[in-house]
Amino acid sequence: MKYAVIDLPLESIHSAAFRGAEMVRCAGEQGKYWEMRDRLFSNPQAIAQTASHAAAVELDPKRFEACVASGKFAEDIRADMAQAEAAGVQGTPSFFLAVSDPATGKLKPVRFLTGAQPFANFKAQIDAVLREQGGAPRE
Repeated sequence: MKYAVIDLPLESIHSAAFRGAEMVRCAGEQGKYWEMRDRLFSNPQAIAQTASHAAAVELDPKRFEACVASGKFAEDIRADMAQAEAAGVQGTPSFFLAVSDPATGKLKPVRFLTGAQPFANFKAQIDAVLREQGGAPRE
């Protein structure tokens, strides 16, 4: 199973969401993607405090600031947003469970979950997909 993340900053409800997505990607360049993501999700109103976030997750501040200012990830984030829209995703978090298409090797979505879900819901859906694919549920 693979876990993939795409960006869907909901600018209509949070004007700084796009900048937050850029900050997370820039932190990822220094190996701190998840630390920055967790930090911003826990306090989205403080996205403008770029320097304090960089210090909190122990980033090289000059490199981080230069990355954020450059907009180097803007095109990739917009592409993610378009992909999410094309898939019908309207909110976050959203999750697709997918299987590999034997003919093409591409992932084919077979289940969609939206909103924060308890582990038991994910497990039930994953087990159902495994059964459908001829596999056995995992413990």
